[in-house]
Amino acid sequence: MAKKAARKSSSKKSKASKAKKQTLSRIRRWVTRVLLGVVVFFVGLVMLYSVVNPPITHTIWSEWRRLGKVERDWVPIEEISPVMARAVVAAEDANFCRHWGFDVEAIRDALEDGGSRGASTITQQVVKNVFLWQGRSWVRKAMETSITPVVEIFWSKQRILEVYLNVAETGQGVFGVEAAARRNFNVSAAKLSPVQAARIAAILPSPRKRSVTDPSVFTRRRASSILEGAATIRADGRADCFED
Repeated sequence: MAKKAARKSSSKKSKASKAKKQTLSRIRRWVTRVLLGVVVFFVGLVMLYSVVNPPITHTIWSEWRRLGKVERDWVPIEEISPVMARAVVAAEDANFCRHWGFDVEAIRDALEDGGSRGASTITQQVVKNVFLWQGRSWVRKAMETSITPVVEIFWSKQRILEVYLNVAETGQGVFGVEAAARRNFNVSAAKLSPVQAARIAAILPSPRKRSVTDPSVFTRRRASSILEGAATIRADGRADCFED
């Protein structure tokens, strides 16, 4: 009797163990399929947006909900003054033409400074603005790090910069350099002067706190530095990847 009871107990444990393994196997398969689906979705979206302009971003949608309206006019890069493109690169990512999505030197410098300054490239900012959301979290950063090389593979540098110039927040409820140019200077992005372009680029890190038309001393100094930087990257070839 004791042996028969032991065999039954062993059989039950074996069935329970087998059922547990089958459940874990099904969960692993489900998780794998979900992750694969997410990867395929984002790769497909990256490929689509290489030729189709993103209709909206999470930040634009959030601001529209908060304010009730936003200002945004999409224009191709050919209709944006070259000085505006150079100013943005000089301000946000001077080595834009020389990296594959991550500026290792800037990351190293940021770490040495204790993380007090950012090291995100224009490509990373495009990924965050177009495909993800604002805010700080390891999940978002991990996704940004994964998608950035994919964007660099499928998009040209000119396309990356074009999208950035059209989706970047450039004021309270204002997105893109065309809307910023018209609101602040009553001209199109194609007609911006070097000083005007530098002013717009100078507010990009904090567009809701800094003013283009009534700049603080800090913003004026930053704009002056950007003006010099834009001339420098044009002279040393660091603007070649997005200029004809």
